[in-house]
Amino acid sequence: MSAPPVKLIVLTGSDRKEVVDEWNELLPELREECGVEIVGEYSRTEDISSETDADLVVVLGGDGSILRGCRQLGRHQIPIVGINLGRLGFLADLTIEDFREHLPALISGDYKVVEHLMFECHHHLSNGTTLVDLGLNEVTVTSEATLRMLDIRLEIDEEPITTFSCDALIISTPVGSTAHNLSAGGPILRQDLQAFSITPVCPHTLTVRPIVDSAERTYCLTVPEEPNGAMLVIDGQISRRVGPDDRIVVKRSEATFKLVRMPGHSYYGTLHKKLGWRGQLDYRERKGI
Repeated sequence: MSAPPVKLIVLTGSDRKEVVDEWNELLPELREECGVEIVGEYSRTEDISSETDADLVVVLGGDGSILRGCRQLGRHQIPIVGINLGRLGFLADLTIEDFREHLPALISGDYKVVEHLMFECHHHLSNGTTLVDLGLNEVTVTSEATLRMLDIRLEIDEEPITTFSCDALIISTPVGSTAHNLSAGGPILRQDLQAFSITPVCPHTLTVRPIVDSAERTYCLTVPEEPNGAMLVIDGQISRRVGPDDRIVVKRSEATFKLVRMPGHSYYGTLHKKLGWRGQLDYRERKGI
């Protein structure tokens, strides 16, 4: 008796011509593959029903497409296979050729699913309304006006920690640590850690440094001394104004991001390749020794 086919949801995370062209070329191949059943095709703007019965979600695009796909899945997360048609691709690290090569392994189940920390961002507005967003990378509070420094207060588990005078403040997951957090000088966290990184952007005090703390804690940000307000940005894709009486509460989500990794994948190998690490310079060679 043959094994049941692997059920795929395909998410085209971008309307770019190269993404559409690759999908139009790949679709007939998947339909002809006897071990594959496509149970849904979605664009970047469509919600994915929690009732859809699928084994894997194939995302065509880049890391931004995967971030968007996580929100489309909501709290019903399904393991994601990322095909990189973007630029850097820490999460979407398979090329289209890699995907074709590994398709038999995906059909047979010869892969590993790694679960990663996600967060909930509760935006408590001054009028009593609360807006809740699910995210994967980071929460950033930044100035609504350009070239304006903010005073951002941080509480952890309701304990006042400090007020950061800075251009912005980032609360990042391990997955997000190689995104905006890395550009701001924050630490790289191994993706399976259960922790958040708090990184100020261009702090006014030189002794202020990033903080790493447990994902079991609750983080609260306010900007009470900013009459013109600030901006809340989630995963670089959702943004809205933050008033002086608003509260931004960040905590771990019960949902976890599930990423498919093929045999032989190395986290540090990915960092080496994507970040261009070349190791220590051999000074003997430069001196002609």
